Amino acid sequence: MVLVLALAATSLFLARTGEAHEPWTYGYGSRAASMGGAVAADVNDFSANYYNPAGIVDDEGIRIGVGYFWAENNLRIDGQDSGVKSSHGVTFGIAASGKIFGFPIGLGIAAHIPDEGLSRLTALRQEIPRWELYDNRSSVIYLAANIAIRPWDFLEIGGGLSFLAATRGRFEITGAADLLQPYDSQLRHEVDVDLTSVRYPQAGVLVHLSKAASMGLVYRGQTNLDLQLDGKIDATINAIGIEVPLSYELQARTVQAFLPQQLVVGASWKPHPSLHVNADVTWVNWAAYENPTAKTIAKLEAEVPAEFPIELPGELRQTELEELFFSDRIVPRIGVEWYLPGFEGKGGVPILRVPVRAGFVYEKSPVPPQTGSTNLVDGDRYTGSIGVGVEIPVARVSLDLHGAISRLPERVTLKQSAANLVGDYRSEGEMLNIGATLKGLFK
Repeated sequence: MVLVLALAATSLFLARTGEAHEPWTYGYGSRAASMGGAVAADVNDFSANYYNPAGIVDDEGIRIGVGYFWAENNLRIDGQDSGVKSSHGVTFGIAASGKIFGFPIGLGIAAHIPDEGLSRLTALRQEIPRWELYDNRSSVIYLAANIAIRPWDFLEIGGGLSFLAATRGRFEITGAADLLQPYDSQLRHEVDVDLTSVRYPQAGVLVHLSKAASMGLVYRGQTNLDLQLDGKIDATINAIGIEVPLSYELQARTVQAFLPQQLVVGASWKPHPSLHVNADVTWVNWAAYENPTAKTIAKLEAEVPAEFPIELPGELRQTELEELFFSDRIVPRIGVEWYLPGFEGKGGVPILRVPVRAGFVYEKSPVPPQTGSTNLVDGDRYTGSIGVGVEIPVARVSLDLHGAISRLPERVTLKQSAANLVGDYRSEGEMLNIGATLKGLFK
């Protein structure tokens, strides 16, 4: 029983975990998600905390938003479902701005909380084929806090910190185990797991070139979300009257999530008061990505009687991590928002405002051809999105809906060696993302 626990703990952490986090992959807020995330130069609601913190001070008042999204992943290898888990959770944020001694200033907070637990991860060895950017994604808590100022009417500047929650754990087992009468075993166990935060900076600038045009610049820092596990077993195994003292120690260090450094340049043009046309280009520093497979040290010691010729494995041989050689990528995004006409009341005052939105994103895969021993599956990702909203100006509330479909075309992986245990394979898939966001404005 003690050995089974030890081996299970070791196998769990001889592995990698998911990368990035849900807002970065599926969008934050329905308006931005329906426009392909192309809002760096056209955002002033609570989602500015993520897309461009300078937009927090772009409009006066308190803007509150709460939403929910569900992303279903249908990714396949050789026609078989890879079992990539769905992602879903609650988004929440506030953007509040006003004047202090006549100087415009804004504050904002944002959060994404997965609804299947505070932290989730699943681990795989580096030789097992899996969707590196999506498979076994670690659901983690995302938080952000920002401040913004408007020194001139045409310029807004903002920045702050984002937080991800990391896991650190420890287990210890002591006592005696009776193999012939397991219910008579006297084992004590202690488990201690903590969620600790890691921080990374973000900053943004919003420049209003005219009433019809604006530009945005956003920077997001790189962060690694580390996982640490320490384990110890000190026990005595009783087998057919012979007691064998046993000691097992485990130390595992791995990366639970990785968010690459990013630089976003965006532009927004309003050829008509009811029409917004946006475009963003993002540089993503995937070349800094390191192999996240766990670095594990495990040692087993036991006082085996001389009459039992058993050779113990001793110290576990550490996994040799392969160089991954990911490449940077440029991600273009476009988004369109159009307010439908025909909802005016008396005097031309609108009783409803109904925006319809659409967007498109192309993300070239940063993963090189997997011709060697590693099998980090990925593909170019084409995402189309649509959305609709209902705004009630009198009540200052709105409801936005969004839906997005991503297509990852077939990618063929050919191995250099015919003796490779995995062999050649084909990968492809689709991803579906839907959600809703309720927003309110208080002035």
